[in-house]
Amino acid sequence: MFTGIIEATGTLTRSFRTESGIRWHVQAPRWEYKPVRGDSICVQGCCLTHAVEGDSEGLVFDIIPETLVRTNLERFREGSTLNLEHAATMSTLLGGHVVQGHVDALAEVVAVQTHDQWRVRLRTVRAAMECIIPKGSVTLDGVSLTVAAVDPAEDAFEVALIPTTLEKTTLGSLIEGSVCNLETDASARTIVHWLKHYRDFKM
Repeated sequence: MFTGIIEATGTLTRSFRTESGIRWHVQAPRWEYKPVRGDSICVQGCCLTHAVEGDSEGLVFDIIPETLVRTNLERFREGSTLNLEHAATMSTLLGGHVVQGHVDALAEVVAVQTHDQWRVRLRTVRAAMECIIPKGSVTLDGVSLTVAAVDPAEDAFEVALIPTTLEKTTLGSLIEGSVCNLETDASARTIVHWLKHYRDFKM
């Protein structure tokens, strides 16, 4: 589990094909966290496993085809900046919300407003929209955000970004046409799933 509070950004320094997908090498020299092989790390909203012992090679991840199909990770190239968060512990401050690192859908940026307040409008699939509510929580590229507005007719929603988020994450670089990894709130997903599949079920 994660909280959606980005701890550091890293740079994708090497990316190459393997028999099982893609291997990434990521450097995050300002991050105080020291990874151990098998650690879960949220990278752009995706829960990935650190693949080597120690940090002499930086962070190393093996990304399988299933992850590549369901996320935006294949769009990144060497030199790209990535949002990073290590797994939460029982003593972690829950500054954001409970995040699983499981991407539900991709969300495309359809508009970015930068005057008065920084506001981003995104469009996604209906199945994900059913789990997005006004003032609820979503995760975009690993960042915990509060939903500012919902437009069910257009399968669209909006988030407002504060200066700290713009400074410490990759979301400040979003432009029209950008594609984000979207994770909806787990509680909302559970309720929607039950209502769709079990509401009329009789014991």
